Amino acid sequence: MFFKKVQAVFSLILGLVFVVFTRVASPFILVRVRRMYSERIGHFAANMEVYLSEVDCGIHEQNKRFVDIWFYDGYISNRQLEKMWNRTVRVWPRWFLYHVPRINGYLPGGEKYVVPWRLNQDRDIHNVLERTHPHLSFTKEEITFGQKKLHELGVPEGLPLVCILGRDLKYLSMTMPEFDLHYNDFRNVDITSFLPAAEELARHGYYVIRMGSEVIQPFISDNPMIIDYATNGQRSEFMDIYLGATCHFFITVGTGIDAVPGLFRRPLLYVNFVPLEYVLSWDKNNLFIPKQYWLNKEERFMSFREIIESGAGRFLSNNQYIDKGITLVDNTPEEIREVTVEMEERLKGTWVITEEDEDLQRRFWSLFKPGELHGKIYSRIGAAFIRKYKALLD
Repeated sequence: MFFKKVQAVFSLILGLVFVVFTRVASPFILVRVRRMYSERIGHFAANMEVYLSEVDCGIHEQNKRFVDIWFYDGYISNRQLEKMWNRTVRVWPRWFLYHVPRINGYLPGGEKYVVPWRLNQDRDIHNVLERTHPHLSFTKEEITFGQKKLHELGVPEGLPLVCILGRDLKYLSMTMPEFDLHYNDFRNVDITSFLPAAEELARHGYYVIRMGSEVIQPFISDNPMIIDYATNGQRSEFMDIYLGATCHFFITVGTGIDAVPGLFRRPLLYVNFVPLEYVLSWDKNNLFIPKQYWLNKEERFMSFREIIESGAGRFLSNNQYIDKGITLVDNTPEEIREVTVEMEERLKGTWVITEEDEDLQRRFWSLFKPGELHGKIYSRIGAAFIRKYKALLD
């Protein structure tokens, strides 16, 4: 206890010295500091990548030279990602910089010395990812190691793979047992509903990798091209990143590690997506279908406009849906299979676009306005899905 108190005082003194130094140096170079959110892998991957891409595109342009310095906020959700960020940006020890942002906040003009950051920094509202290249890369040794591990998984060299990621309550209950995170259960899904899509992909020559760290249900299939990486004992933090970075595309419900393929500009297919307004809308190669919002008393689905105008499109806890009498209805296995086929054909260039589909796309996306969640919209909602539920556009 005594040692921790001494360390805290020492860290505070060092922080004060550092702040004084940055102000003395500011006429020549602007030094800015910020904590890097490393506890949740989605933010660990996406926030920094979007920020660096914004810097590349001049979004955070300064009148003078600047240096950004980062420190991790404590728990590291993925050590491979930590290693890659360490060789890309300036990361200093947490104990040295921990008090610096707070000290800057107490002093006049302190915001100038803090790296500029948005509330939703993981969202590409300036459409910069399409204009930039990934800031992380693998070393030659890592690529060789990754290929070796793919072979051990049973994926032959050179054959395409597709990753599938569901969501259940086990991961967060294991990694953050001190918190009650059941408020987020509305995003959970039954992984078995993905099996028809996985079988369809395997028939088209793709190896299908079921992703996940701690999961409740196994992904059971007799097809050797469908691999339950989450439960077969071969999962590692390195391969979590390598698979996401090298897959042909990534099927997900919008959670955590799917930020990794986004970082590496891999196409994403979102199914069972919720809340509706948080759909990732900025990538022309992305496709999605949402969960449906069922009004219990009226026994009907809400229209897409109702969902957005009522505010339900931004609900982030179970209780909000319960209070409004809304039950979220998962996509059917057939709906997931249909949109997976569309994704594969779009990427292959064989998908046929009709005038009806384009009209439905325009009507749906006209409901989303530019702001803190969306920039220019390039993503698409699944064609078969929006045809099936086009009455909900009225």
